[in-house]
Amino acid sequence: MKAKRRAAKREVVGFLGVGLDGDGHRRLTSTDHFILVGGSADTHQQMQDAAVKFSESLERRGKQLKDTDPSEIADLLREAHE
Repeated sequence: MKAKRRAAKREVVGFLGVGLDGDGHRRLTSTDHFILVGGSADTHQQMQDAAVKFSESLERRGKQLKDTDPSEIADLLREAHE
């Protein structure tokens, strides 16, 4: 007899950003919600800017990442990237 499994609540705990272009430098940035790796100076800066905008938007809403619905997180990421 198979044991019933409880449906796991989906929880986003963080993001990994990877810049695939490069210029010979190794770049790594870590924030509360993001680990950003690689990329040229411009690409890495764009990832940092998006990470900051995302965190600011989440803070303005008074929410914690782990308590935010994944669809809302996706919307915030899209807005931060624009």
